[in-house]
Amino acid sequence: MNDLTPALYRTTINHVRRAPVRHRFTYRSYSWYVDVDALPRLPWWLRPFARFEARDHFTGAAEDTLRQRLDAVLAAHELSLPGGRITALLQARVLGYVFNPLSLFWCHDAAGTLRAVIAEVHNTYGGRHTYLLPAEGNRPVSTTKMMYVSPFNDVDGHYLVRAPRPDESLSVAITLHRDGQSPFAATMHGRRLPSNATQLLRLQLIAPLAPLVGAARIRLQGVALWLRGVPVVPR
Repeated sequence: MNDLTPALYRTTINHVRRAPVRHRFTYRSYSWYVDVDALPRLPWWLRPFARFEARDHFTGAAEDTLRQRLDAVLAAHELSLPGGRITALLQARVLGYVFNPLSLFWCHDAAGTLRAVIAEVHNTYGGRHTYLLPAEGNRPVSTTKMMYVSPFNDVDGHYLVRAPRPDESLSVAITLHRDGQSPFAATMHGRRLPSNATQLLRLQLIAPLAPLVGAARIRLQGVALWLRGVPVVPR
């Protein structure tokens, strides 16, 4: 397995809603690709723009590392990968704020074989849910929707998720299927950038406060759908 961590990905994110109205929006952002056992150690003057904290993912004791929390998730699914490498695509805290609508973790065994992919979803209400996906490379896998994400979608149906491990490029696609239809789809594409100070500072200029702006954009799109008369599904 090529060692590409840590790395930055300049991303383009698309959301497409096909029912009950057609609505689409696109925005640019960036994400980190890291080894959870070797998180980036930045110079002190850059740390406000990229801080990684275990409490931003999964559940566990306050003193747990991110690796310990991931091992607990795997153990809950009767999967143990001692010595196996876990890489992650996620957003870091920027000026103390973080919002990770989707974080992905590629879990390998000690021999380097990809054994599972963990997808952690956060909604704008502070909720989070973890999906353990089989390792299928470029092929999409199906998982039952289990969490209220959007006020305009029921908690039913299933997702088709395609999340190959990033290399020079990044390509992730998630499609919601329900009653033989696909009312919603999201994609994230990106290209790999070196994780040096120059690139990180450049990203702060072209995508400032990325986690906060991303959360605000999602809320604004929700308002736009509400103004178009799309019914709200109670939590």
